[in-house]
Amino acid sequence: MTIWLTIAGMALLTVLIRASFLVFGQRLSFPAWLNRALHYVPAAVLTALVVPMALAPQGTLDLSPANPYLVGTLVAGAVALLTRRTLLAIVVSFALYGALRWLG
Repeated sequence: MTIWLTIAGMALLTVLIRASFLVFGQRLSFPAWLNRALHYVPAAVLTALVVPMALAPQGTLDLSPANPYLVGTLVAGAVALLTRRTLLAIVVSFALYGALRWLG
């Protein structure tokens, strides 16, 4: 029963948070410092999702060049940094990752 109450509470909280932006609309304003901080949320979430998978794809740390996740992630970062083209970074890193998985 505790698990179901926890899930229901989390669902309710999520709906209320998301609905608050619809209900309050433009009347809801954040301080400038919070607006600046919120710009970093997508990058932080993406990093939190990608880095653990790239560094430990099998659950243990793997920093070897034989780790296609790590190589693909590093190449994506380098291409994005050098070209400033996100789609190009994604395509190149997926192609490299696929080739490494196929060859390995």
